[in-house]
Formats: sequence, structure tokens, C-alpha cells
Amino acid sequence: MLNIGDVLTLELKYSDKSEKYKCRLVEREGNHLYIDYPINQETKKSAFLLDGTQIKATFVGSDGSVYLFESEVLGRVKLKIPMMILSYPGNENLMKVQRRQYVRIETSVDVAVYSANNEFAPFVSVTDDISAGGAAIIGENNCRLKEKMHIFTYFILPMQNGETYYLKLKSKIIRIADFQNGRTLISSQFMDISPQDRQMLLRFCFDRQLAMKKKGLEI
Repeated sequence: MLNIGDVLTLELKYSDKSEKYKCRLVEREGNHLYIDYPINQETKKSAFLLDGTQIKATFVGSDGSVYLFESEVLGRVKLKIPMMILSYPGNENLMKVQRRQYVRIETSVDVAVYSANNEFAPFVSVTDDISAGGAAIIGENNCRLKEKMHIFTYFILPMQNGETYYLKLKSKIIRIADFQNGRTLISSQFMDISPQDRQMLLRFCFDRQLAMKKKGLEI
């Protein structure tokens, strides 16, 4: 699945910055990957990542799909060239990334919904699913929301490591459909989202994917 010469894109797992680093797989021994020193895509300078740094890595497989895995910096070694050693979780722990759309995760997240133009009273609810591009929010049957309305959504995103993130996002209502027990499902699309907030949502969705996988649930 992962071959010598493949290009890896690295991102720090726990960072507010959305920096990306490129590197190439030089050697591999079991679950140890030997890469050349990563290059920061903005500064074009070599990055020095401390041992123990938690990262996310993506690469394009031979089938043209993008795969993602979690890794850790294990150390450095100098053979023909200076190299960094990364952990590799094995092919069975790779996650396929949808390239044309953001992966939606069916999960319940607390959310407060406010009108951008005072068209309805604010309310608190939960999501039915969420992605880095939008969310489906459960609403009451008598909610006054309509398609194409602009709203502000305040999300609480709890991570597995105990950290909690709070996001305020402007959204547009795409569709309102009937849901269970007389309630409605409000499909929203995030608007004018910053790269940092998008990265946070991607990180949260990936975190939930891992939690589901550990519990043996289908993603």
C-alpha cells in the first residue's frame, strides 16, 4: 500500500496552525518509516519535529485514492542522507479519504442555533451528523427555519484526549426534511469558514472515526 518513493503530507495532530509538510518515504523496516526531512509548504524550509510529536500523514495509493494514518516521530538517523523515523500503524489501520467531499460522521454534538437576521428565537439542539463542510441539526417540528436562511451555529467539539473546542460558524440552510418523532432535520452548509476552523472540524471528524473504529462500529 505504501511504497518507497511515495510522497507523504504531514500535519501536526495537536496544533492550532494548519501547516503542512511534504516528505518522501526513503526506507521502511516493518512499522518504521524512514523519511527525508519534511519541508514546510509555506516557508519551503526543513522542519525539525521533536521526538514524540503526534502527526497525521496522508499519501496517494496506487489505486489513486488518498489514505490517512496517525503517526509519531520516533527519532532521527543519518545513513546516506539525514532521515526521520515515523511509526506506521499498518495497512489495516489506514483510512480512505473522500477527495471530492468531506466525510460526514454520524454523531451527536451540542449546537446552539441563532438567526443571522432575527427571524427566529435561538435554540439549543444536537447534530445528527457533521463534516468539515456542514452539519445536519435536529430541530423541533414547529421551528421557523426555512431553506436559504443564514444562521450562526455554535458547536461544542469534545475530543478523545479530553480537550474541548468551541466553534462559531456562519451557515446557510440547504434543506429541511422530516425526521423522527415529529421533528425536523436541518441540513446546513458552512460559509466563509477559515482554514483553521476547517482544520479543526477535520480533526474532530477524524477523532470520531478513530473512536468508532476502536468500538468496532462501521464508519
